[in-house]
Amino acid sequence: MIHNILIILQTITAILLIAIVMSQTTKHEGLGGAIGGKAQSSFRGKAGLEENLQRFTMYIAVTFFIISIFAAYTY
Repeated sequence: MIHNILIILQTITAILLIAIVMSQTTKHEGLGGAIGGKAQSSFRGKAGLEENLQRFTMYIAVTFFIISIFAAYTY
């Protein structure tokens, strides 16, 4: 019973994660963008849509990981 609920939650978070990652735009490529990109965004002030999407992506990915562990444990 609990395993089925966890599988359903895992499927929902997987779909959410795919949708969020596909909605993000890539602004920088390579190592230079990874190092310099955060410095530029920190001077703009309040977090914008891209920063919020990145944060939400991290939360959904961690949720997916935790649900996956519990689903494997209950199997």
